[in-house]
Amino acid sequence: MGQLDGRVAFITGGARGQGRAHALALAAEGADVVVTDIAADLPGLRYPLATPGQLAETVKLIEEYGVRAAGLQVDARDSEQINAAVAQTVADFGRIDILLANHGVVDFSTVEQTTDELWNAVVETNLTGIFKAIRAVIPQMRAQKYGRIIATASMGARNAAPNLGHYIAAKWGVIGLVKTTALEVAGDGITVNVVAPGAVDTDLFFNQPTYDVFLPDVINPTEADFRKRLDDLDYGLNGVRFLQPEDVSRAVLYLVTDRGLMTGQVLEIGLGTSAHGIY
Repeated sequence: MGQLDGRVAFITGGARGQGRAHALALAAEGADVVVTDIAADLPGLRYPLATPGQLAETVKLIEEYGVRAAGLQVDARDSEQINAAVAQTVADFGRIDILLANHGVVDFSTVEQTTDELWNAVVETNLTGIFKAIRAVIPQMRAQKYGRIIATASMGARNAAPNLGHYIAAKWGVIGLVKTTALEVAGDGITVNVVAPGAVDTDLFFNQPTYDVFLPDVINPTEADFRKRLDDLDYGLNGVRFLQPEDVSRAVLYLVTDRGLMTGQVLEIGLGTSAHGIY
């Protein structure tokens, strides 16, 4: 018997990285899982996003836990697409108990140099898309008198950093959105919370734009160069330089199994960064 037997989870950004890890963690506890992902690249971003093949692989891995699973290629910025995906999930699975509004993108640019295209790609994905996913599931959760909504923000929403104005603005916005939503659905059996991870060892951060911005003194820096620089700086906590996706999944699992005592909260998984104000 799992803690989530009989529950249905809907996860955005589920093709790889944190989304995949969360999907597998919930499946291991007995939840049926629907994963969505844009599974396509976005103009303005300098690194590849997930693929349809990775989305299909996530579905296969979920099914290995003996639960039902589905994968839908969805652009959460598009109201029609996200609403249709939620409706299809309810039709096929009967309910939606858990929303993990997890999708997100990042790239690096100073405010002065940020183009409209890059601003829109980051803010519309990381904030507007989160809003649309949350909005889409509320009516079903109200009808059920039960729901657990968790949005993924960032430790960047607890501090700040150069070259990430678009990203940090969106992630701060996610926290405000979640706190407001939590008040609006209070009393309906729905909780709404945020996980705020530090940097996680996924394709979101381990890519060429990251290496370039963190190692401006190195010509064509590589992943090995980046990891060595983190070691040299003794970045992180207790020798841990970056979170693993499963570190965040444990926090997610805590929130989705809560019996309704936590809402409007931000659960930091930040390697201690908020204690000294450095992201």
